[in-house]
Amino acid sequence: MNSNPKRPGLDHRERWIWSSAALLVITTLLSLGLGRYAIPVTDLAHFLAAWVGFGDLPADRFALLHSVIIDTRLPRVLAAILVGAGLSVSGAAYQAVFRNPLVSPGLLGVLSGCAFGAACGIVLGLQGLWITVLASLAGLLAVGIGVGIASLFPGASILILVLGGIVSNALFTSLLSIVKYLADPQDQLPSIVYWMLGSLGAVDTEALTWTAPLLMLAIVLMCLLGRAIDALSLSDDEAHSLGVSVRRIRYGIITLATLISALTVSIAGMIGWVGLLIPHLARLLVGPRNAALVPMSALLGGSFLLAADDLARTLTSGEIPLGIITELLGAIAFVLVLNRVRRGWL
Repeated sequence: MNSNPKRPGLDHRERWIWSSAALLVITTLLSLGLGRYAIPVTDLAHFLAAWVGFGDLPADRFALLHSVIIDTRLPRVLAAILVGAGLSVSGAAYQAVFRNPLVSPGLLGVLSGCAFGAACGIVLGLQGLWITVLASLAGLLAVGIGVGIASLFPGASILILVLGGIVSNALFTSLLSIVKYLADPQDQLPSIVYWMLGSLGAVDTEALTWTAPLLMLAIVLMCLLGRAIDALSLSDDEAHSLGVSVRRIRYGIITLATLISALTVSIAGMIGWVGLLIPHLARLLVGPRNAALVPMSALLGGSFLLAADDLARTLTSGEIPLGIITELLGAIAFVLVLNRVRRGWL
């Protein structure tokens, strides 16, 4: 008799995770070739081989492809992967913390806080990295205010925490409206509106150099905390009886998910539906265990936003704001899973 029986469903989850990783690699390679200057797959393969030292190309051809692929498209592709993965894992974490599959990263006010910070940066005439920093700090401040309001009530429950987030969200939405009202309608206001629609068309390479490693580290850390997030599915009394510090884990996950959300918004602006939809799709494929759900969400989120960005920059002669594409795709896809949500599959 086998003393080490195989756990049911483990191979199934692993297959889906590896398939999603392969999908992300394929989507990345295709995205590097898409654009006004289309690059065939064979040319892309030859360039990548020459770039890593396993092939050779004429100097002028190599210089042209390097400018298009590495200097122009690669930063945008990396930003799309990180933003999609970040929004997805933060959405999965928020849904686990609040035990509600309809929760999204904007619940505690991080999105409105980031929007207010970025708008202030635009009005003050800041550029690049400084707008990223200001947006991230404002997003963290918004969540801090929401959590602070909840902590005013002894033994605050999840419901009180949500209400604190609603108050903070309303506060920073109002502050954002004031900034938009004071902004120059000819120059600053269009920039604020375009930023709020979400786009990767103006990804700042310097800002990405600073934020990408931090965002990548935070995403990996969230993936490694899957088992800790699973503990939040227990009631507080059950978790305490097992020696689990629910409050510490809950606020630690909220802090990390908020940081991830703030960094994604500071890079790409307001991108909707990704943090709500992708965890649902991942849950359908690998089940509710966060040890598999969170990494799966990261892989699917990266592929989804990368594909959405490809559509945004190739569908028309002018670039469509990315947030519009994700809203359209997200709404359509979410309708397809609503029946399973209703039957309690998610």
